[in-house]
Amino acid sequence: MELRELEWFNTLAETENMTAASARLNISQPTLSRALARLERKLGVKLFDRRQNRLQLNRYGAIFQAHAMRAMNELSKAEERISTLVDPDQGQVSLGFLNSFGEWLIPDLVNRYRDLAPRTSFELRGAASDTVTDDVRQGRIDIGFVAPEPTAEDLDWTPLGLQRLSVGVPAGHRFADRGHVTIADLEDEPMVALRVGYGLRHITERLCRQAGFSPQIVIEATDLYTLPPFVLAGWGVAIVPEPQPGQQTLTPVIPIDDPSAFRPYGMLTRRGGPGGQAARRFMAFVTARPKAMGAPQEAAPQAAGVATKAV
Repeated sequence: MELRELEWFNTLAETENMTAASARLNISQPTLSRALARLERKLGVKLFDRRQNRLQLNRYGAIFQAHAMRAMNELSKAEERISTLVDPDQGQVSLGFLNSFGEWLIPDLVNRYRDLAPRTSFELRGAASDTVTDDVRQGRIDIGFVAPEPTAEDLDWTPLGLQRLSVGVPAGHRFADRGHVTIADLEDEPMVALRVGYGLRHITERLCRQAGFSPQIVIEATDLYTLPPFVLAGWGVAIVPEPQPGQQTLTPVIPIDDPSAFRPYGMLTRRGGPGGQAARRFMAFVTARPKAMGAPQEAAPQAAGVATKAV
């Protein structure tokens, strides 16, 4: 069985669509269709159930996918181990992260690490927390950076720091000139928030519940970046992370005077850590970095020593 067939099958299993898979692989649809037919003849079973324009893995396909992904991962590890022997600082690390982390946390970590291992390359992918978590679980990325800690007993979590929370308000709002607010101050305020299931929404509800009220949610969104425009338009206030140095804000942001008003963020990997040596070295570098409250701190001198050694 050719390595190419495994790659094509995994892409088809992920997209569940022949047209989408062929476009991603840059091959013709008939070529992909014939490859799937050959694979199914070799195995003696159908791997997908055909439902209109969608292909859905059946139980045989799910079994084959698990082994195909394991085989691809093992081959990738073998390739990286050989590359590492030739050049210990060479290799690629794939990172998934909340989109908002792409403005401060990820550039900070990558830039600092590139100073230590300039031949390491990075594949970066911003997404929602549940998508990053699933990508780590499925082995599509090496390391994820999310907030808060997800409920995932099959993954390893390394806390990195805390983001203080604040309240975004429309221009001219009665809170705009205040040095701080309390959660109790928000009881009668309409609020803009992320949808139920998102980490920041869970924290928002917890803080309001602790203050003795339920938040009046008037707008629900699926991305942190969509909250400020609705706040700016006057729909309501929003509990958001405090801006990091250099970040621009659309609306006035008022600090919350509450010691529990923070969002923990951290690093997520598969149980036991990523398989590749380059990813393990980067993970060691991140782990050695001091825990931060708010913006990243300067890395401790010993972090460089850890990061440059093969783990």
